[in-house]
Amino acid sequence: MSEPHTNNTNKKIHPVHKVEHALESFIFAGRWLLAPFFVGLLFAVILLLIKFFKQLYLMGIATFTASNQELLVGILTLVDTALLAGLLLIIIFSGYENFVSKLNIENHEDRPVWMGKVGFSGLKMKLISAIVAISAVELLKVFISSASHSNDELLWKVLIHVTFVVSGVLFAFTDYLNSKTINH
Repeated sequence: MSEPHTNNTNKKIHPVHKVEHALESFIFAGRWLLAPFFVGLLFAVILLLIKFFKQLYLMGIATFTASNQELLVGILTLVDTALLAGLLLIIIFSGYENFVSKLNIENHEDRPVWMGKVGFSGLKMKLISAIVAISAVELLKVFISSASHSNDELLWKVLIHVTFVVSGVLFAFTDYLNSKTINH
């Protein structure tokens, strides 16, 4: 007949603790439910890549007939798509490492420096920074083709961009205050 498990101090582990440990192990294993989300986001990067090359192809065809303004808007669309793809990769890498499992590629020469060092707060700041950059590119595209937009549309787009910028500043300020509170 086997005895109940014991810990290092040779005390018997209560059956409730076994149940608690099993429940906690089950909940911890639930982190793997997030993995398909990150795989789906990687698929979204592939879709953005297809969109990028489609836009590049259309720009190539229209190079000699398009105005400078149309080419500039097309180039900004490419920049916007690249920024969004980079944002998704940051979310995939950081999210997977923070919530699912460490990526076992420490010795790879192309491993981004920030990988493994970006916590939830850092991820939030990278995310809002990328959103502000994408919003700025979108706003620039709108102003380049401002003749096709009403003043109300322009105003709303500027207000939305300013909202992103102010949100970013508030997130940074909140993180700054939080770091001061934790360190003291």
